[in-house]
Amino acid sequence: MGTPVTIRAYKYGERLHYEWPAEVIKQTDDYVMVLCRAGRTFTHHTKGKTFTMPYPSIEIFYFNQWYTVAITFQSADRLMYYCNIAQPSLLEDQVLSFVDLDLDYIKEPDESWKVVDEEEFIAHQQQFGYSPQLVARAEQALEELKQLIEEERFPFNGEINASLLESVLKN
Repeated sequence: MGTPVTIRAYKYGERLHYEWPAEVIKQTDDYVMVLCRAGRTFTHHTKGKTFTMPYPSIEIFYFNQWYTVAITFQSADRLMYYCNIAQPSLLEDQVLSFVDLDLDYIKEPDESWKVVDEEEFIAHQQQFGYSPQLVARAEQALEELKQLIEEERFPFNGEINASLLESVLKN
């Protein structure tokens, strides 16, 4: 399989929020795509808890975009999408990191897309001193993400599917 990496999500101000292991599937100038295997350990530093994730996912971390995309395979035809609004990701020394800006755009199987954690985003603007520019950029990223989904562009075009997951898991 691909190169192992540790994914680290930070909250604004360089506070480690959570981390989990992954394997690089593909890397371009624009993003890195990783496989996260079922049964992986997810350490939530903010809550002081560790979870075992029951499903595999394929996740994309962009170097120049202000969001991440995780596609979790609950079964071949039951996909969950979890998109973090975040500062662009960095890959250094097998650590893939990003700063989570609270807003999330998610789609559970059999449900519509929805924005979550808006209250947290508003609270953290004051608590952590988000600049007006940072707030505007996060809101812009959410709109860009919605547009990608509406236009069915990568990674929302069906290219990441159960067949891809199966082929990646075999390697």
